[in-house]
Amino acid sequence: MVNDIHDINVFILLNRVEEHLLHTKGRVDMTTSFDRLPTVTPASWIPGPGQGHWTYNDYAALPDDGKRYEIVNGVLYMTPSPTGPHQDAVGRFYAYLLTHVETAGLGKIRIAPFDVELAPDVVVQPDVFVVLKANFDKITKTRIIGAPDLVIEVSSPSTVGYDRREKQDAYASAGVPEYWVAHPTEREVEVLVLENGKYRSLGIFEGHATLPSQVLAGLPVQVEQFFA
Repeated sequence: MVNDIHDINVFILLNRVEEHLLHTKGRVDMTTSFDRLPTVTPASWIPGPGQGHWTYNDYAALPDDGKRYEIVNGVLYMTPSPTGPHQDAVGRFYAYLLTHVETAGLGKIRIAPFDVELAPDVVVQPDVFVVLKANFDKITKTRIIGAPDLVIEVSSPSTVGYDRREKQDAYASAGVPEYWVAHPTEREVEVLVLENGKYRSLGIFEGHATLPSQVLAGLPVQVEQFFA
């Protein structure tokens, strides 16, 4: 009789512990799913040649599903939708560069989504980029073929790793002379210049500072104006 009561009590206790763990797990999983930011993800579920083998032709054949895709070293990535502050910053970079570069006859400004084919297996959509007048032969109706003269990526916590690893390496390998990484939250811009196949930082700039660009020397725009 004693053993039966003991077994019943143990059974009840184990059930309560299991219910508590399931309840806690459900609460943690739910919180995690709501707090997790969308990130750049290898799009391995997309039918195609297989990761590591994607080319521009495969990419161009993708149906328009409203998503943004890029290829780096033959790997197809899906990038998250931009946030409001991201779009605000992109718009301001475009507006100021349109005035001081395109209207001045120095080059062409483009913003995403517009394809840049850095190599047959590297196709990206920089947030903002500049092609100087001397390199207009790289511009086609559908894409840029080759390296722009300046690339700007507006980074966020969900894309900064991708911007500073995969894309930075791709830009360096393709010979993009200058790369700006903008951070709307910190309201700052880092300027990277290509030297011997690698990027060297000229510094991180904010506030009333102007950017020491080698591609757009003398650009009279203060950093804070990009994030007003």
